[in-house]
Amino acid sequence: MNPAPSLRVLTHRDTDLHAAYCDYVAQVFTQADFRRWCEWGQWSGDYLAFCLFQDGRVVANASAMRMRLVIEGAQVDGWQFGAVGCLPELRGRGLARAAMQAALAHCGDAPILLFANERVLDFYPRFGFAPAPQSLFALDWLAHPGPTQAPVLDLAEPSVRAAFLRAAASARPVSQRFGARDYGRTATWYAANGYASPLHRLDEDVWVFAQTEDAVLTIEDVFAAAPVDWPAAIGRLIDQPIRELRFGFTPQRDWPRARVLGEEADAGLFVRNLATGPLPSRFPLLART
Repeated sequence: MNPAPSLRVLTHRDTDLHAAYCDYVAQVFTQADFRRWCEWGQWSGDYLAFCLFQDGRVVANASAMRMRLVIEGAQVDGWQFGAVGCLPELRGRGLARAAMQAALAHCGDAPILLFANERVLDFYPRFGFAPAPQSLFALDWLAHPGPTQAPVLDLAEPSVRAAFLRAAASARPVSQRFGARDYGRTATWYAANGYASPLHRLDEDVWVFAQTEDAVLTIEDVFAAAPVDWPAAIGRLIDQPIRELRFGFTPQRDWPRARVLGEEADAGLFVRNLATGPLPSRFPLLART
């Protein structure tokens, strides 16, 4: 008879157990992987994994990443949950619920957000989470490539990763409406999994995840310590003429004329102990785990 699963909270120091955690993620979330992110040394003290272990395996989990949120201009310490689930063969036994309860007990009354896939949209409201619709934003913008292009860099390179993390630590939030600060290690997770757009370095303190397709420049995220001269910067980010900008965040700070295209159909954002108000909003794309 197998022993009952036992709870253990994994931190960045538990390197001997990271492989078991990565095996769990690979089995439950087939399109995500933590191995490369761990190899890059990105698991920090801000990331906690509330794991249920059985026979040396992680069988269920709820992870919490500390987030430095900005909501309506106020800075708030909160958490973002991710990797919530259970091994397929053990589902229906309340194991994911137990992991969630442990993570929630640790976070207390702090604001929490998470992104759910369509298969589990009814799971999170049981824990006090409420859906939070997100808006898509766009802006008409005619531009041509400039004489020089911003270099595109690869976060797999340790020196690039270190420079990016320094810039991310001092970057101002892309939105005072609904944003975050100092989430560079979350962005590296997207890059490690191949989900991020190309990373352009405009200068030492300005890094932009962006891509151009069909005359549209999509700016996923911006890490900059000071205001950016966007009319000059856009030409360095594109290799073809564009007619429109789209954004992976609420763009009112730098682009107040941006219009709402509509609601993002598959955003799956849920919040707990957090109110974003009645205005359209969009959480920074690369701050999602």
